[in-house]
Amino acid sequence: METKMNYSRRTIIKSGVLAAGTAAAIPALSYGRIIGSNDKIRAAVIGLNGRGGSHMQGFKKNMVALCDCDEGILNKRAKDLDVETYVDFRKLLDQKSIDIVSIATPNHTHSLIGIAAAAAGKDVYCEKPVSHNVWEGRQLAEAAKKYDR
Repeated sequence: METKMNYSRRTIIKSGVLAAGTAAAIPALSYGRIIGSNDKIRAAVIGLNGRGGSHMQGFKKNMVALCDCDEGILNKRAKDLDVETYVDFRKLLDQKSIDIVSIATPNHTHSLIGIAAAAAGKDVYCEKPVSHNVWEGRQLAEAAKKYDR
């Protein structure tokens, strides 16, 4: 006769199983990438028309740079803000002072910019669709894995 064992979350936690798993995962963290509670994450928004305004609003406390290939939009959005501005996203990605980029460009450029950002050591925020097709999306996922982003 088979007996069923019922485990509640409380029972599992008390048994230490969860604590052991957590302790085992801690050494796997990359301590060089951990940002302390007093450190500021420095964000940049790439693509400022359309959804870019929402991205700017979401990252406003951490935003240090803006990028758009249309200088008119770039200047309009950067007006009255204390941020660096870039027309070429590749120049922005060269900046060591930026930790994360938020991509709000047209959909067909999401993966290309995301891959370049990961290769430059930046973490990436991008809304869907993340790619123009499945193959591009897979390349972005591989880049994220390769560059530990």
